Amino acid sequence: MFSAVIPVYRNEQSLPELVAGLGEVAAEMRRRTGEALEVVFVVDGSPDRSFEALTELLPAAPFRSQLLLHSRNFGSFAAIRSGLAAASGSSFGVIAADLQEPTELLIDFCAALQGDACDVVIGCREKRDDPLATRLASAAFWRLYKRFVIADIPKGGVDVFGCNERFRDELLRLEESNSSLVGLIFWLGFRRREILYGRRERRHGKSAWSFGRKLNYLFDSVFSFTDLPIRLLLFFGLGGLLISLVLGLMVLAAKAVGEIPVPGYAATALTVLFFGGLNALGLGIVGTYAWRGFENTKGRPLAVIRLRRSFGGITSMPAREAAAQPPAAVAGGRAATHEELDG
Repeated sequence: MFSAVIPVYRNEQSLPELVAGLGEVAAEMRRRTGEALEVVFVVDGSPDRSFEALTELLPAAPFRSQLLLHSRNFGSFAAIRSGLAAASGSSFGVIAADLQEPTELLIDFCAALQGDACDVVIGCREKRDDPLATRLASAAFWRLYKRFVIADIPKGGVDVFGCNERFRDELLRLEESNSSLVGLIFWLGFRRREILYGRRERRHGKSAWSFGRKLNYLFDSVFSFTDLPIRLLLFFGLGGLLISLVLGLMVLAAKAVGEIPVPGYAATALTVLFFGGLNALGLGIVGTYAWRGFENTKGRPLAVIRLRRSFGGITSMPAREAAAQPPAAVAGGRAATHEELDG
């Protein structure tokens, strides 16, 4: 069985179409690979009705599924970890719930992982139908990240991936808080394969990927995988020291020949401001590393699951028809299991 993990946050409007599309994927996956599809939805403390919508849709879906609800918003990485830990398949795939990644990628992931040809499959964006500013910012980030942090990462970055059970187990062993899932995937190594796809335009709702979340992702991606900020700070400090030595010798020489009758206010103020700002920057960088190290010593869980439900799936209807039916319309094909756990 192939397990798909889908984190859900503010995706209520796209869920009916997503479930219908996954129904078609389940039928095609069975035909092409011979494997059944399980889908693990992880609602990451979403403030909309995503959990309620999935509770209504999944009993009539033509595939086996699990529905997990986090006690609050822990972030997409934590939601993916929860989904991977709960999944019961022998291979796994991760996609988003906003339909910008084609659901057919799951079939490609499943096929690529069969036969033990690779351990992890990376979905690489060949093109993307996003606003120009978003494309430029993304391209700049991933280009710099590839140049200075992780050289193996694709130029367009990574949003989705698939893996086998061994890779999943090793990934779940890395219980790091404030880290980057993409960075951990490449840090682990293993045998990788890339699959190209086109990222689609968002059709439902508004992205929750705010500037603050992007900034946090930037910090997590950099501070968790490189000491580059510390080394840059060291280089700036050494450069400032050399400049101060040269300026000091020039001042002493000028003083000796009587060229400085009155101490210069501007030079003093600029020097103090420059090195004061450099010290503040250094304290901030060192403090960031220290805080992240302290966070990882607490041993807190990366996410807390408040509710868990499972659905056996309907197999007697065509994929699109079954996903569109309300639970009452398929009384003879009710989900095989349905459990709810508190705490």
